[in-house]
Amino acid sequence: MDKIPITNIGFEKLEEELKTLKSVERPNVIRSIAEAREHGDLSENAEYHAAKEKQSFIEGRIADLENKISRADVIITKKLKSNKIIFGATVTLGEIGKKKQTVYQIVGTEEADVENGKISISSPLARALLGKKIDDSVEVYSPGGSKEYEVENIEFL
Repeated sequence: MDKIPITNIGFEKLEEELKTLKSVERPNVIRSIAEAREHGDLSENAEYHAAKEKQSFIEGRIADLENKISRADVIITKKLKSNKIIFGATVTLGEIGKKKQTVYQIVGTEEADVENGKISISSPLARALLGKKIDDSVEVYSPGGSKEYEVENIEFL
């Protein structure tokens, strides 16, 4: 079984989601199924079928989260120290030729959220940045075209 790198914050979010699914969502859907059964004929009971479908989704997500949690390689980013970009680094990039700065944290695939500045370690940008130092430049090829960046800062938050 391969380990999945994940930040401590991302791991806590997975655990919280799992806890909510088990302690809130699962009991709610079980009650919904029981209530729908009381309405009689199950073959034409839309409430019953919707509740069973929701139950299937919840159980699938629980299994998925338990699998990811069991394989997680939790990395506490505050304890990391490096002058190079590694997993967990928060990187400030300047787009060469423009006065535009962007800040990204390199995280695991499960916690990636580009709109909130978290990019997956497997993304083209993160792969290009790994091992770079402050003042290094990097050219990134993506479906949107090629862009060139300069590493302006590396932090571990």
